Amino acid sequence: MLAKLKPFLLASLMLIQAFAVHGQEAVQALTATPEPKESLKFEVIVSRHGVRSPTGKTDQLNQFSSQPWPVWSVPPGYLTEHGAKLMQLFGNFDRELLIKEGLLTGNGCRETEHITILADSDQRTRETGKAMAAGLMPGCTLETKALAEGTPDPLFHPLAAGTIRADKRLATAALSGRIGNNPGGLVEAYRAQLQAMEQILSGSGAPPKMSLFDLPSSITPGKGDHLVEFRSPLGTAATMAENLLLEYTDGMAQVGWGRVDEQKLRELMQLHTANADLERWTPYIARAQSAPMLDAILKSMEQTISQKAVAGALGQTSDRLLILVGHDTNLTNISGALGLSWLIDGRRDDTPPGSALVFELWQNGSSSKYSVRLFFTAQTLDEMRNTVPLTLEHPPERVPVFVPGCSRADGSCDWDVFQSLMQKAIASEINQ
Repeated sequence: MLAKLKPFLLASLMLIQAFAVHGQEAVQALTATPEPKESLKFEVIVSRHGVRSPTGKTDQLNQFSSQPWPVWSVPPGYLTEHGAKLMQLFGNFDRELLIKEGLLTGNGCRETEHITILADSDQRTRETGKAMAAGLMPGCTLETKALAEGTPDPLFHPLAAGTIRADKRLATAALSGRIGNNPGGLVEAYRAQLQAMEQILSGSGAPPKMSLFDLPSSITPGKGDHLVEFRSPLGTAATMAENLLLEYTDGMAQVGWGRVDEQKLRELMQLHTANADLERWTPYIARAQSAPMLDAILKSMEQTISQKAVAGALGQTSDRLLILVGHDTNLTNISGALGLSWLIDGRRDDTPPGSALVFELWQNGSSSKYSVRLFFTAQTLDEMRNTVPLTLEHPPERVPVFVPGCSRADGSCDWDVFQSLMQKAIASEINQ
């Protein structure tokens, strides 16, 4: 009996001692219910579409290769069957992860009421959204909303939609300022990678009609929905590197006419990331093209915090998850606007098919304090090529993303600091 009373007697003694030394406040601290830990309240996933067929004109690319580029089984720019399977696997993993983190419960189809999926109007983005939905909520009806095909969506293509205005001469100056007055200098900067591409294109057959090194370089103000017209061997080679990536990740038996393995592909992909860094990450260009999406993300988070409808927010006040299915352009624009960078699967700032930038909104216990964390996630080249299932035990690559001027040592951003940073990026140098 005495043994059973010991814990009670010890606790009582601690309360008496605390009251005697420190008064009522100490007793309240000992008896208070522990404050719950942070909880994930809302998440925004900005995803690139899955593996697609090339969008460029094959006849033009064939001028640079000794053999014709392969013919795909789907029209140009369409999501492939393999690509759809990969995105469904990603949706399966997101489901497992969000249940583990407490954002979803896994209790049936009613949770679709708390999820909004918006996709760009292209076939590849709409079908990617549907594949993600099938993996995220299997057996349920989760709609992917999109404008009619061919309609410029101001969320994903604000310049084409005419919803923002930007100074094309300033954009041209911003890009020129990063590479000097002679854009041909890029040829020297990436000569090794360009030569590696030439070797793949030439093979052992007759030399191609044209060499990448014969292409002129120029930077001029853009026309239509293009802020800058940037032409260079790097840009053409970047398109080819992306096409080789698509061949590899779609599981083609031969990649680059049988001359490209994973190691060689990684070398060639540096051409694509370098070109994207210039055309899309350059801060003025990035801010102009990402402002509407950043604004929608911020207002959707504000709506979650206030639990009141906010003009410009996407989805409902009760939403826990917002998925935006767009393009690598959107990912690179956002990273340029906020100064983000990452290293994933051994590649710096790459945005492969299906990759995503994740914004997490966390609440500190039951208080009104919120914080934001950013992550970048992508399937590895091997996972995409071999359709590897994704689980919590075998997850895709996922790395924390540091936000300059916002992130603390633990990777989180205080909500008010994040809000101010986003507002500055949205408004800076843009006439809306």
